[in-house]
Amino acid sequence: MRYSVLDLAPVPEGTTTAHALKNSADLAQQAERWGYHRFWLAEHHNMPGIASAATAVMIGHIANATTTLRVGAGGIMLPNHAPYMVAEAFGTLAELHGPRIDLGLGRAPGTDMAAMRAMRRGLESSGDRFPEDVQELIAFLGPRGANSALRAIPGEGTEVPVWMLGSSLYGAQLAAMLGLPYAFASHFAPQALDQALEVYRRQFRPSPHLDKPHVMLAINVFAAETDAEGQRLRTTMQQAFARLRLGTPGKLPAPVEDIHEVLSPEILAGVNQALTISATGSPATVRADLSRLIRTYQPDELILTGQIHDHHARLRSFEIAAGILRDLPLPPETMPDQRPGRSDGAA
Repeated sequence: MRYSVLDLAPVPEGTTTAHALKNSADLAQQAERWGYHRFWLAEHHNMPGIASAATAVMIGHIANATTTLRVGAGGIMLPNHAPYMVAEAFGTLAELHGPRIDLGLGRAPGTDMAAMRAMRRGLESSGDRFPEDVQELIAFLGPRGANSALRAIPGEGTEVPVWMLGSSLYGAQLAAMLGLPYAFASHFAPQALDQALEVYRRQFRPSPHLDKPHVMLAINVFAAETDAEGQRLRTTMQQAFARLRLGTPGKLPAPVEDIHEVLSPEILAGVNQALTISATGSPATVRADLSRLIRTYQPDELILTGQIHDHHARLRSFEIAAGILRDLPLPPETMPDQRPGRSDGAA
């Protein structure tokens, strides 16, 4: 089973954005060495603790630092952008780095109204054009149309693989209708996971991009030498998620010894529910957690994320997870090669 990294280029308390960008490149280089298949970055705006707002620029930064790792967006929030300009940006990346670039698309803005106004998006009500925008973007990345006067150059003919991202039934239905691979944001929004995967697999229509459903499951991983240390590392994400829900996002907080001293029972219960799809603790515990999640959801790929304050602890967490996944026996249902078809480029 392929396993990948979802990185938000976190900016821990006590550090700078420059540190975050350097650390992301370091993580990508190590991930390549540990056997990770993809390294995706997510678009968020007006967030002091996330440095991946200029996602296409970050993808170029990571691609320059690596040689074989697939690098892409998990994702580009398409409502923030004109499809034509996304096609040009990712076409440029594909021309620079060959068939290593992925393009995951999301429907949420990934920000607040102030940032949307600053991006000159969402200022007028024109209905939900997301399905049309996705198809327009795919067309710009495909071969030139016979009567097309408008061409994305770079972009045209690059066939950059497009993924649909989602945390609800909407993305599942659209991915199925368009015959695209589907990545579910189960690392922070697991409520609709079971139903979304069932809908996607049942309604999937084969397409020129993909001949059968292909699901990527997102999992939080906080791996360390002991269960206690893994739980301590997890408190960073618990605090960050709570602050986001309370409308007070900031830099990535340092871990604490007892999360109950920092968050109220009501807030902590909501945070823990959102972080249900996680593997936390010692290598043995993380192995058991990952095995259970694979058995339960039968994904075709995994993408791991981990908002960990200390960079070296973050590296070690991803290293432990890679060692587990390299040797983890797969259930019979996941054994056949279920990679996306011609849209998946590199091996």
